[in-house]
Order: sequence, then structure tokens, then C-alpha cells
Amino acid sequence: MIQAITETNLEINVQTEDNRIDTSVASTQIRHLFKFTNDLDKSVHYAYAFVENIKARFTEALFVYQLTPNLYAGQINFLPSGYWKYEVYEVSWIGTVTVSSGNAPATEDDVLSPAANDKGVVQGLVTKGKMNVSEKDGTQQVQYTQREAPIENNYIYYGQ
Repeated sequence: MIQAITETNLEINVQTEDNRIDTSVASTQIRHLFKFTNDLDKSVHYAYAFVENIKARFTEALFVYQLTPNLYAGQINFLPSGYWKYEVYEVSWIGTVTVSSGNAPATEDDVLSPAANDKGVVQGLVTKGKMNVSEKDGTQQVQYTQREAPIENNYIYYGQ
């Protein structure tokens, strides 16, 4: 499980190379599209890493905190805190790798048109997992409503 903190950069290592799909191109022609889904509100954020280093068996990825997320620049804002799911998709290029709008897919289902060597192609899912995002400063609050004690005694009651 990945541990993260709101309003900070996120540096993670994820296993990608054991499940590599497009082995016809070098690692320098591969980038990974990350899909983050919040368990609470079901919001979805996509991002390519700000810095990505593909190693022999895993990928190091750095995401930069930014109040306004940017898919192509590796800028992300994990709010609300809590549990998130992540999925990592392999994207490969035949020609020049350019992670920008129109050259890199924005989602796992995005097919860029017209097809060209400088357009990335999503090859498929290479890994997935869970992530716990903690609060940085503890200002987020969960609100509870206190209820009156039940008259009947067939309840478990935690009061006052």
C-alpha cells in the first residue's frame, strides 16, 4: 500500500516491468499513465509522473503537489484524504515521446487521432493497488451527530 500526505509531493515505486506489455520498444519509449480513484467520493484523477525513472523491475514516479492538477505535468492534488485506488497503464511511443495534450492519451480509453509515431498508445494495465492519503495539517474533520439514547434496550448504544 502506498502512503501519501495531502498538500505534499508524492514519490512512489510501483512494479511495472514484470508486467511490461510492449517489449518491442525500449524503456525510453514508455511512460505510465496513473489513474487515481477516491473511495469516498469516487472522483478520478489521471496523471503522468513529473519525473519517471524506469528501473529493471519497477518504476520510480514523482508527482508534484499543485492546487490545480495538470495531467501532463505530473501535478496532482489528493483531496479528500482517505483511501484511494490506483491503476497504472503502460503508454508507448514509436517516435518522439511527448507527454502533452494531443500526443499522450488522457485516459486509458483515449485513442489519439490521426495515428502517428509521435502519438502515445495505451498498451494496457500493468499494476494496481491501494493508497492511503493522510491529512497534512489535521484541519479536515469528520462530523458526527449525537443521537438521543433509545428508549428500548435492544440496541447497542454509545452515548455522551
